[in-house]
Amino acid sequence: MNKLLYVIMVLLFSAPVLGQDKTAAAAIAASNAIYFSAFEKGDSSIFIDRYAPDACILAPDMQPMCGPAGVLAFFQKGYYEYGLRNGKFITKEIYGSGDYVTEYGFYESRDAKGNLMGTGKYLVLWKKTDKGWKMFRDSFSSDH
Repeated sequence: MNKLLYVIMVLLFSAPVLGQDKTAAAAIAASNAIYFSAFEKGDSSIFIDRYAPDACILAPDMQPMCGPAGVLAFFQKGYYEYGLRNGKFITKEIYGSGDYVTEYGFYESRDAKGNLMGTGKYLVLWKKTDKGWKMFRDSFSSDH
């Protein structure tokens, strides 16, 4: 009986967002749809607005970049140092409920000519704020 209860609990707490949390999934899709436009337009304010004020970007081989200043520094590094100009997110799953949900997916990044710069996977912990759903912890790794 304990084994069955454990399996049921795991399934309940790891189920994709359903029901009332469809608003989180819709907000995440809308945010992801404009994320890379910040790089296309060279507009860091679009990028910063995707994140909660207390957000941290947890990029590989870097210290955490937290708060608006850290998020801006990350944007500037991607834009000026790497030449990032476009890309896309491919959301595979969204889990959780309440004030936090986790998104799992894949990404592609592209330069100004549309050339593929890289691919990888990500986990984002989203936080429900007074300004809507915002990225709270953003962690990713390259496939290369």
